Amino acid sequence: MRRTLAILFLLIYHVASFAQATHPVTGREIAPVMGMGGAGWLVRSEREAEEAPDRALDAIGLKRGDAVADIGAGVGYFTWRMAERVGPEGKIYANDIQPRMLDQLKKNIAARGLANVVPVLGTEDDPKLPAGALDLALLVDVYHEFSQPQKMLARIRASLRPTGRLVLLEYRKEDPAVPILLQHKMTVQEVRAEIEPEGFRFESSLETLPRQHILIFRPYAQNDHPNRN
Repeated sequence: MRRTLAILFLLIYHVASFAQATHPVTGREIAPVMGMGGAGWLVRSEREAEEAPDRALDAIGLKRGDAVADIGAGVGYFTWRMAERVGPEGKIYANDIQPRMLDQLKKNIAARGLANVVPVLGTEDDPKLPAGALDLALLVDVYHEFSQPQKMLARIRASLRPTGRLVLLEYRKEDPAVPILLQHKMTVQEVRAEIEPEGFRFESSLETLPRQHILIFRPYAQNDHPNRN
């Protein structure tokens, strides 16, 4: 089973270069980005049991009228769930760096009759989100793939309202029984070590999902960051 999963990941992830970069703070190897070949894996039937997406969103606590960014949205697996929860008075910015992913996302959203989703084509260092507009930025199994995480975090922070939240879902590296390649998993300690220096305050880690951490951060006010010189 694990060998099969490892082969599957090698097939559906494309690698930009032979030598992956490492994060300057933790030394963590930055994972390759999932290509369009993995689109079917994103909507596999087993994902409901493996990741419990609705339970995750219940724990995160979206409200009607919220403005949310689904960063690394892929084909919209979490996007359409959040769009239904925030209602027509809310808005979901569905961000991805791959046009073909967004093309499929648009089809999936249209098939569900949702009109409150804005597809956003970002870049590796800029998600292209509106400044100061978001109640929540959600990153599901995607932060570990950021090739320029510090630049991305700076721009995500700029997109959040002062009361906004940054929430990451990441597979538990602490648990060897989670059948995901090591570079696609993170520990709570790794996430905090990378996120907190970029202007975020750690709020909590929720451990209610079968395989993933839910890690919640808040942006510091400009003058309140403890590392500010």
